[in-house]
Parts: sequence; structure tokens; C-alpha cells
Amino acid sequence: MAELQVAVVAVDRSVWVGPAKSIVAKTTEGEIGIMPGHEPMLSLLVDGLVRIEPVDGERVVIAVHGGFAAMDSDNVRILAETAELASDIDVDRAKKALDRALAAGEDSPEALAAAHRAETRMKAAAAVTASGLHS
Repeated sequence: MAELQVAVVAVDRSVWVGPAKSIVAKTTEGEIGIMPGHEPMLSLLVDGLVRIEPVDGERVVIAVHGGFAAMDSDNVRILAETAELASDIDVDRAKKALDRALAAGEDSPEALAAAHRAETRMKAAAAVTASGLHS
């Protein structure tokens, strides 16, 4: 059975590495699904979820903020500005960050970016909770 070799790396650390059946990520062009044999590609990522179906184990959900995805010869590399496993997200902290960002006002690009990051983190945590997954 063909499989992908996947690595999700943030600026400061490796987030997840392993073999996978498929991966879905949010790009500037929309969501992209990658399976073994996919043609080589390079895509810009936007804030969103990366969902990985590992060869063994439960689906992995990661909140990713910016970066890019590269695919070549069944090797997928997600290089993100920041990335966090859904299971590691502190939902209360994300809600507080969202509240602070919204209080800062819609006229601030930094506040809007912070609000979007907090919303993405909350979506990742909710995806894990809703499906009963652990990562």
C-alpha cells in the first residue's frame, strides 16, 4: 500500500511526523486533498485546519497559521508560521485571546489576525471534541 511521508513543522518545532494515507490542508485556492501519487506541488497555506489520516491510529487535526505545503515523491512537508495539535489547544485560553482581539477593534489588522488565529484554534479543538479524537 502506498503512503505519504508527512512532516508538519512550525518555525519553533516539529509538530507531527509520520506515514499517512491522506492529508487535507487549506490553501489560498481552497482546501486541497493529497494522497499517494499526487503530482508535485507547492501551495501557500492560510489559517486553517490540517487533517491527517495516519496509516495507523486516529485522525490528527492541527491548527496551522500561514506557511506553505510542498509535495514531491509522496513526501509532504507543511512548513507553518505556527502550528498546534488540536489536542494541545487550551480552549479557554483561545476564547480569551479571541475576546481580547475583538475588544481591540475591527480597524486593527493585528487584532483581526489575532481573532482569526483564535477562531482557527477553537475550530481545531472543536473538531477533535466533536469526533471523539485525541490528536
